[in-house]
Amino acid sequence: MKIGFLFSGQGAQFSSMGLDLYRDDQEYRSLIDHFSEALKLDLLEIYKDKKGQLSKTEYVQPAIVAMSLGIYKMLQRDFPSLEVAGMLGLSLGEYAALIAAKAFLPEDGLAVLKDRARYMQSDADETKGAMAAVIKADPALVAKLCDEASTNDEVVSVANYNTPKQLVIGGHIAAVERAQKLLEENKIKRVIPLKVSGAFHTPLFQKTSFLMERRLAEVGIRETSVPVISNTTTRPFEKKTLKQVLAQQVIAPTHFGDCLQYMLTHSGVDTIVELGPGKTLCKFARQIDRGLTCYHIDSVESYQKFKDAN
Repeated sequence: MKIGFLFSGQGAQFSSMGLDLYRDDQEYRSLIDHFSEALKLDLLEIYKDKKGQLSKTEYVQPAIVAMSLGIYKMLQRDFPSLEVAGMLGLSLGEYAALIAAKAFLPEDGLAVLKDRARYMQSDADETKGAMAAVIKADPALVAKLCDEASTNDEVVSVANYNTPKQLVIGGHIAAVERAQKLLEENKIKRVIPLKVSGAFHTPLFQKTSFLMERRLAEVGIRETSVPVISNTTTRPFEKKTLKQVLAQQVIAPTHFGDCLQYMLTHSGVDTIVELGPGKTLCKFARQIDRGLTCYHIDSVESYQKFKDAN
């Protein structure tokens, strides 16, 4: 069995996520407490979501990554001989993957991520954006229609190439609405508006990209212990270009489907394990290769299912 770890992205969060793991597993609890102290964020309160913090980019990003890393730590403890052939995160999840693969020290990676979340929250508050999923459409046609819907002042573009059957477009609200009308006129009927706090992976986050370039310059990095496939380049991250790619990542489209296909082709992965809230990435993975064995872990119950099966 060759494992490929997938790390959840923003949008997969849910109230009370990971609270049962925090209650029942000492190692998970200790790591979350350590990250709370290092980040000066009360992650436990964020997970409880009594103040609606899981809907805010600046809180949900570190919360998801900390949860994913806590589960990864449990797996390292309980399955020390697992053969991990590759890692892949969706957008935000790339930080969890890079920390897990030792490119960043955990405290350094989470501190950078906390600042990234803050920059992105600021951009999202400054320029309101929208996103919509487009199902079963030709990517080239969707990109062309987005170009037609854009103006000098209002842009829309493909933000996520998730699978061959699903794209996500994003940009200024008015431009996204124009693109939706053009898609409908071209008989693309399944266009689903998404509840998001910003148009991620579009030019609306140019300021964040600039700030991330400066912020990443301060951080030490190492070679990854296993290949981590970049959403931006669809190739493994390399130490010499990692900072540049991460700075570009916030304004460049993600290519999750191509990344997973690269991992399957080049790493021999036959089993996928999604770490973090939800099971969206497992659903994507099955669309790309129905023969994959897939697990998702985001609770005591799902962790036990993985243990029982392995």
